[in-house]
Amino acid sequence: MSWYGLFGTFTGVAFLTVVAVPLAALVVVALAQWRRASGTPRSGAWRTALADVGMVYGTVPWVWMTMMPGSHAGDVLGRVSLVPFRDLVSMGSLGIVGNLLVLSALGFFAPLRIAPLASWPRVLLFAASCSLLIEVAQFVLLLDRVSSVDDVLLNTAGAGLAAWLSRPWWLTPGEATVVEERGTNACPEEPRDEASRRVSKPPTVAGR
Repeated sequence: MSWYGLFGTFTGVAFLTVVAVPLAALVVVALAQWRRASGTPRSGAWRTALADVGMVYGTVPWVWMTMMPGSHAGDVLGRVSLVPFRDLVSMGSLGIVGNLLVLSALGFFAPLRIAPLASWPRVLLFAASCSLLIEVAQFVLLLDRVSSVDDVLLNTAGAGLAAWLSRPWWLTPGEATVVEERGTNACPEEPRDEASRRVSKPPTVAGR
């Protein structure tokens, strides 16, 4: 398969995504082990490693496919569709499912990794902002694609549904503080306290 076949077609990107599964798993393991060695608790190390890799692995292929140029890219102006739900009929079931999945990994893993995003309004706002950025890029780069408000709605809905599935494991501000403090305070304080007590202890005088 040619480079264009791998990176310039939906089939090629899907193939690369499947092939990259073992590599993504190895990155999760390596990242978790490195964070454990840095003093991060075991559960926090594995959760943050999985969330980091999951956000990238689960989002980049979809965004890449949305940015693939059409046959007249660069020759025609970008098209815009601002009427909600007008494009759903022509989109078809496959297009609807695909748009729901574009930011689903981001919606699922971001609240597990970033405590400020562990709330419904912020997850939805974050997803909508990312989707809007994609649509603007499609228009500005003249990719011969339609920048549709329905894409933004479906991308945001998909991220929200994925966030609902990961709700039991959302990271709270308290947990984030504990993980950060344990990761930066790898050396215990007790040995230094004991050493200071031994130094400050008055010497005993022989014969008394």
